[in-house]
Amino acid sequence: MDDRSTTTPPARTGLRGLPRNVWAVSLTSFFMDVSSEMVINIVPLFLYSVLGVKTNLIGLIEGVAEATASLLKVFSGWLSDRLRARKWLAVAGYGLSAIAKPFFYWANSWGAVAGVRWVDRVGKGVRTAPRDALVADSIDERQRGLAFGFHRAADTGGAVLGLLIALGVVWLTQSRSAALTRPTFQTIVLISLIPAALAVLSLALGARDVPVAGTRARPRISFRGLGRRFGLFMLVVGVFDLGNSSDAFLVLRAQERGLSVLGVLGMLITFNLVYTLVSAPAGSLSDRVGRRRVIIGGWLVYAAIYLGFALAGRGWHIWVLYAIYGVYYGLAYGTAKAMVADLVPVDMRGTAYGTYNAILGILDFPASAIAGVLWQGIGGWGGLGPSAPFYFGAALALIAAILLAALFPARSRAPQNEGAL
Repeated sequence: MDDRSTTTPPARTGLRGLPRNVWAVSLTSFFMDVSSEMVINIVPLFLYSVLGVKTNLIGLIEGVAEATASLLKVFSGWLSDRLRARKWLAVAGYGLSAIAKPFFYWANSWGAVAGVRWVDRVGKGVRTAPRDALVADSIDERQRGLAFGFHRAADTGGAVLGLLIALGVVWLTQSRSAALTRPTFQTIVLISLIPAALAVLSLALGARDVPVAGTRARPRISFRGLGRRFGLFMLVVGVFDLGNSSDAFLVLRAQERGLSVLGVLGMLITFNLVYTLVSAPAGSLSDRVGRRRVIIGGWLVYAAIYLGFALAGRGWHIWVLYAIYGVYYGLAYGTAKAMVADLVPVDMRGTAYGTYNAILGILDFPASAIAGVLWQGIGGWGGLGPSAPFYFGAALALIAAILLAALFPARSRAPQNEGAL
């Protein structure tokens, strides 16, 4: 099967028609999410319950980790464009994250945890842009939404399995304890090393670099080179992301409303099951009705859910809302990435994905810092309370949805190369 995207219609459509690279990347993401989700989602609980770290500092750790890695996403995207090669940069990024994970076992301070998180995010920064460009280069544009949706479904399917494993470990080792313990955390870390190694092997052995046909100018890291419509799209996405603080705040909100460790893990499993079920159909839907409509729908769902997080009075309220949160992720996350590919020239996709991911990563720091300050305040100010970050996020999501509708008006019939915006 030819892995290159061409103008010739594929012989088969649907999941069976997806090329080898999409399957290899999806399998890699599946294994890495098995490994990552069983650990990363309980890191906030480890910091809070075992190390005694305050919630505003936990948000700061998450924000700094994402922001530190963000510039690497630009560099790796640009380099993959320049080398006309995506695979081995992605392999290196997955490998770095796999190497970092064992050090969680020995972490005994918030600084040590932050250091391991930083290295893990550097690995993500190296791999994300070339991996996404590899998927985009390997698929016909008429199935691009399906490819990204399937990749996200595999990714979140791995998250479900990873969280089920973590839940099983917690059940067997501390089912009567409401707070996470160090031995339980260390056991989960050790188990996570196996799927991390399988993730690296899956990409290294399963994927093939896709040669880019024709002679194209050398890629540049420049918004001008990526086009005005891409710049407008990033402006709108930036407004949304400024209110999209780390999901660590959602985990802490769940614990604050009374959920135990087992309850939090069950909530996360429910979320990922919903996300998995929605991702591929939402991607396919965006191929038919346009990315714009699907993203706007996802952001409106987000606004409603965050309003619910602000008003929730009990732990089970958070559980239900977090499940619906998976609908937002399924609608908007993979679809936004597919829209990036629609907006830029083929030879600039790596740079575009690097820029896209970098801007989101940079905004993660102020988003989480704002959420922490709104929650617990700063200096002598005690903040506005646990509901405040969620009111803020709901408002910005609504504004972003309105801006996207206004700046990208619907078309009666959109050109194929613009993804039916």
